[in-house]
Amino acid sequence: MNKTGAVRGTLRIEMLIRHYLSLVMIFVLQKPLFMLYAGGRKQHSGIKDWVLVMWHGIPIDLSVAGYLTLIPVILVMISIWAKSFPVKKIMRVYDALVSLLIATIFVGDAALYPYWGFKLDASVLFYLKTPKEAMASVSPWMVVLGIIVIILTAFVFYRILVNALKPFDIPYSEVLIRIPITVLYLLLFAPLFLAIRGGVRESTMNVGHAYFSADQFLNHSAVNPAFSLLSSVSKTSDYSKWYDYLDEDRRRELFQGLYDTSLEGTEKLLNTERPNVLVLVMEGMGGDFVHAISGRPDVTPRLDSLISQGVFFSNCYAGSFRTDRGMVCVMNGHPGLPMTSIMKLPTKSAALPSLPGKLLEQGYETYFMYGGDINFTNMKSWLYGTGFRNVTSDADFTHSERKTNAWGVNDDITFSRLFSEIKERKDSLWFGGFLSLSSHEPFEVPYHRLEDKICNSFAYTDSCLGAFVDSLRSIPIWDNLLLVITPDHGFRYPQQGFAFDPHVHHIPILWLGGAVKEPKVIDRFIVQPDMAATILAQMGIDYSDFRFSRNVMSDKYTYPFSFYTFSNGLCFIDSTGITLYDDDSGQCLINDPEGSELRLDRGKAILQTLYDDLEAR
Repeated sequence: MNKTGAVRGTLRIEMLIRHYLSLVMIFVLQKPLFMLYAGGRKQHSGIKDWVLVMWHGIPIDLSVAGYLTLIPVILVMISIWAKSFPVKKIMRVYDALVSLLIATIFVGDAALYPYWGFKLDASVLFYLKTPKEAMASVSPWMVVLGIIVIILTAFVFYRILVNALKPFDIPYSEVLIRIPITVLYLLLFAPLFLAIRGGVRESTMNVGHAYFSADQFLNHSAVNPAFSLLSSVSKTSDYSKWYDYLDEDRRRELFQGLYDTSLEGTEKLLNTERPNVLVLVMEGMGGDFVHAISGRPDVTPRLDSLISQGVFFSNCYAGSFRTDRGMVCVMNGHPGLPMTSIMKLPTKSAALPSLPGKLLEQGYETYFMYGGDINFTNMKSWLYGTGFRNVTSDADFTHSERKTNAWGVNDDITFSRLFSEIKERKDSLWFGGFLSLSSHEPFEVPYHRLEDKICNSFAYTDSCLGAFVDSLRSIPIWDNLLLVITPDHGFRYPQQGFAFDPHVHHIPILWLGGAVKEPKVIDRFIVQPDMAATILAQMGIDYSDFRFSRNVMSDKYTYPFSFYTFSNGLCFIDSTGITLYDDDSGQCLINDPEGSELRLDRGKAILQTLYDDLEAR
């Protein structure tokens, strides 16, 4: 290879690295400036807060810088083969546009945050559709000042980025051997895509990667505003137009009366109104594995043995089909959504009422534990937005413990740590959440009771659950404890037949603990999101803002039904039968017995109302 050509290639790699690092530096330095301006009376301007915010925001900054460096890499590659290609001039234009874009986003984010209370997202685009109304409350001088600040900020950013182009000023001769140089540049795409994706772990980059604190302002400060805006734009839709089955009068008529919010006439299942509450969400442990609801008799003997000792909801159905939806069902009392995950829409999910949020208002401490990657499906930001103030995840366990399962920390370890932390709890009231993970593919667990790999993994989690309950019974905390055991969703086993059949969604929900008045079986139709309203009603706490959660122990619960959704469809079950509707085909896959259009219409009314409600939040 021509020596000068090699130097040229090396210098241009240096330029690309400098360009990337310059972008990262810009994003990192934005954060304390944002905090100084948008923090207001919060006064999060100390060095410690700045460092924490900048540090936790770096993964997203690296991702955004990766996106913005893709085009420069491509331009440089073109210049290797096209001698007269004006790469330097194009790069200057590109950097000018990038500087203006990120300056506008940065200034807009800082200016709007004190009013909105959340990071810049796609909702700003709706305001820009009516610029006159959007500017109605802003003085002309503020607009002029904002434009000046954007221009000055863009100029500073531009000078920083242009400085990275200096290697182009060094003279060089034509590259004689282009193919090795091209291969060298192609190799640069690997680290860029890793930065964009957020590494090699299961979770891809999302705003939750920057969340680290119970203080939402610190979390918001750590989030790159360009990432927040662009990621929300990719998910934006007029949700009110989704599943627009019925005219408004018919929708309202069918929906009215399905969800009662009255506290009156509640049958008491607890002997106290202020128990400590622990919700154990068991990964995938649906009815196919639980003998008490017609599942296999040998998989979950510990759970089956506990059912006679508490309040067992025998006719309950999971609200959805994935963990991100199931967690929202349990904690927010909100049905799962087909085609959309509200957990991945931080602005929307933060507007939902929640069980931990309600108890936080009542003076409860709140915490959550999961042995896996807490950033998966944006769970971390959802947890903090939902009301959990202390969160434990795989990062809080040792390196060796994090390697015990493909998803993170095995259930025996997390259950043991959960018990240790509960045992140390003081006299204050608390609400805890826990999500298991071992009963998930690839189903590799340190347990060998059953030959079938899948069943054995569920049997392992069942054994961990049983040992955990035994330990809880041995300490005084049990006396004032409401322990709620629920799957996040069902699991199809054996894996044949229709994936979203009602028997797959049929799940066990069990209340245990010293706070339970007496064992009882509740066999009326209910659905997973009903647990939020039912628990709050037992505690005498108003749940009227839970629009889609019912107090199933109320004497006003006179029309029991279950409703759940799957990838693009719904199921409605009541005493007259089952209707399962696939929206892709526009057909009922199950309608037993035939001839009941009312079940389908009610299911459609609920789904349509859910998306109208989502659009309004």
